[in-house]
Amino acid sequence: MNLKLCITLFFAISLTYGQDTPVDYNFGEKYPDRYKYSNLVTISDDGYGGSILVRSYFTGMILKPKGYFIEHYDSDLKLVEEYNLKLKGPEFINGYVANGQLYMLFLDYNEVSASYDYLAYRSPISDFNFTVDKILSIASLQVDDPYDHNYYNRDFNRGFTTTALFDESNSGFVISTHFKKGKTNKHFIYAFNSSLKKIFEKDFSDAIENKNYAFESMAFSSDLTKTFIIAKAYFTKKRFKAEERKFQYELIKVDSKGYKTKVFDVDNKYSEALKPVLYETDLYCVGFYANRKDNRYNGVSFFKMNPNTLDISIFKYNPFSDQFMNDKFGKENAEQVKNLVFKNVSFTEDKSILFNAEEYFVTTSIQANSSGGRLRVERFHYNDIVSVKLNSSGEMLWARNINKSEVTQGDGAYASYSSLSKNNDTFFFISTASENPQLLNNERLVFKQGLSRNRNVFVIQLNEEGKMSYKKIIDDKEARLPLMVSKPLLNYKENNLIFYAKRGSKKQLVNVSLN
Repeated sequence: MNLKLCITLFFAISLTYGQDTPVDYNFGEKYPDRYKYSNLVTISDDGYGGSILVRSYFTGMILKPKGYFIEHYDSDLKLVEEYNLKLKGPEFINGYVANGQLYMLFLDYNEVSASYDYLAYRSPISDFNFTVDKILSIASLQVDDPYDHNYYNRDFNRGFTTTALFDESNSGFVISTHFKKGKTNKHFIYAFNSSLKKIFEKDFSDAIENKNYAFESMAFSSDLTKTFIIAKAYFTKKRFKAEERKFQYELIKVDSKGYKTKVFDVDNKYSEALKPVLYETDLYCVGFYANRKDNRYNGVSFFKMNPNTLDISIFKYNPFSDQFMNDKFGKENAEQVKNLVFKNVSFTEDKSILFNAEEYFVTTSIQANSSGGRLRVERFHYNDIVSVKLNSSGEMLWARNINKSEVTQGDGAYASYSSLSKNNDTFFFISTASENPQLLNNERLVFKQGLSRNRNVFVIQLNEEGKMSYKKIIDDKEARLPLMVSKPLLNYKENNLIFYAKRGSKKQLVNVSLN
C-alpha cells in the first residue's frame, strides 16, 4: 500500500451512531499474489455477475512497469483465471468489458511513423488471447507528458496534447487531440462506441483561435449520436490580474453535423466544476459557482437544458448554507471553499438530484534523497466530501460537508472514498486505521489516523433530509487486507459494491451490499 497517508478524518454532524445502517458484507477467499508492487487500473462487470480486474505491476531492483495482470472472479468472489499481459512502453488510458470482451486502451509513440497512436488491446474474457487495433494516429514530434487529464495547471505549449473521456456506462468514449506547431493549430474530436467503431470525427480548430480547451467530463445521448462535453476554455489573448482565473466553463455538443458551444457565466456568477447529465429527455449541468473571478466557490449551480438546442429552461444559483459552512469550518463565513472535483450524480424517483464531489488538489515539494541530491515530490490530497440534494427545479434542499484529510504520494486507491445511493439515501464508504471517533463540541467527529497497518471500514449515511449517521461496518481484525475504497465495482441494480483488498503477496475481494 504505497501511501503516506492521512492524518486525520473529520466528520461534521447533526449525527447519530448508525446502529441500524442497512449494510451487509462478505469476504472472498484470500489468494496468493505474485506481484507485490502493483496498481489497480480498472475493475469491470464480466456480464455474468463476476468481475474482471486489471493491475499494472512493477518489478526489479529499481521498480519499473513490466505489464498488466488480469484477474477474473466469478459471482461467488472465486478466482477462476489469471492472465499476464507483458507490455511496457504504452501509457494505459482505460479498460472496460463489453460484448464478452476485455478492451484496454493505450497511448503509444511510434518512432518509425513519428506519430502518437491510440492502441486498443482486446480479448475474449472466456479465453484470454489479445489482438491489437490502431484506432487513431496523429503525426507529431515526441513531447513530454502528452496525455493531459488533470484538473489544474493545463499546459498547451508542448506541441501536442490529448485526452480521452468515457461515459459512466462505458458505452463509448471521446478522444480529443490538439496539435500546435508554428502557425499550425489543430484540434479534433473523435467519438467511438464500446466496440471501437468510430461514430464521428470533427474538426474543432475554428473554436481555438482565442482559447485552448481542456476537456473534463462528458455524456453520450442514449443512441450515441451526440456527445456533451464540459471543458475549461482558457483564454489566450487576454490580460488578467494575478488573482483572476483565466478560463470559463463551456458545454460543447458534438454530433455528425458539427458542434455547438454554450457559456454559462451570467450576472457575475462564474461556473466551476460542472458535470453534464442526461436523464430521460432532458440535459442537466450541475456544479458549483463563484461570485468573483477567483478560485473560491460560493454555492451550487443548476442548469436544465434542451439537448438539441442547448437552450436553458431553468437555472438556479444556490449559495452555500450556514449549516454547510458550519459543517466544513465549525463556523459561518470562514475559510474558502475550492478545488472541488465531481465524483457522481444520481436521480431519485421524484427527479431530485443527488450529487457529491471531493476536495482534491496536488502539492509539490523538494526533498533530499539518500545520495544527497534533491528530488521533486508530488503529493495528492483527497480532502472533504461535499454532498448536495436539489429538487427537480434546481432549488437546494440541503448541502452537507464531510470533513476528512488524506494525502498520498503514490497509489490513491486506498484513499478517497466511494458512494452509492439507494432510494433517497446516500452511503459513503471510507477506510481508516481509527478505532473510535472523538466528538468535539457536540458537532464534529474526529477520526485520528492511528498507527495500525490494518484498517476499519466506516459507512456514513445521509438520509433524504440530509441527516447524517455513521457506523463501522468492517473491523480491522476481520479485514486483514486493506480495501481499495476509491475503486469499487458498483452494481446499481443490486445495490452492492465489490472492493479489491490487497497487501504484499495476498489479495481478496469483499462484497458490500445495501439492504
